[in-house]
Amino acid sequence: MSGYIKELKTSGEEAGVCYITLNRPEVHNAFNDEMIAALTEEFLGLERDDSVRVVVLTGEGKSFCAGADLNWMKRMKDYSMEENIADSKKLAGLFHAINNLSKPVIGKVNGAALGGGVGLVACCDFVIASESA
Repeated sequence: MSGYIKELKTSGEEAGVCYITLNRPEVHNAFNDEMIAALTEEFLGLERDDSVRVVVLTGEGKSFCAGADLNWMKRMKDYSMEENIADSKKLAGLFHAINNLSKPVIGKVNGAALGGGVGLVACCDFVIASESA
């Protein structure tokens, strides 16, 4: 499970708009190592996809992203220093892939953005937030 849904519009006014929806509403779209890896790969692939003109990043449910998944963080408490550094670099890699995408990324912040979720928002070129965000 990657933790997100990708939908690329191919016709009509929205042709070329790629929607990436964080899809772990049961944990307020908190990310873990699996989701970070999948999203990084996805954003790197979007760079090479000429059919994509713009990316919209949003969250499923009432939250945009609550940052790191607490269950994942509990597992990380036993990581060595080297493993923690490597893990941090993976999150930085995701932020770098979003921030440096040559296509505009619109953050559609539908609810709470906490911790690393704020980092995702900061990487977007444009942000539109609901009043509940």
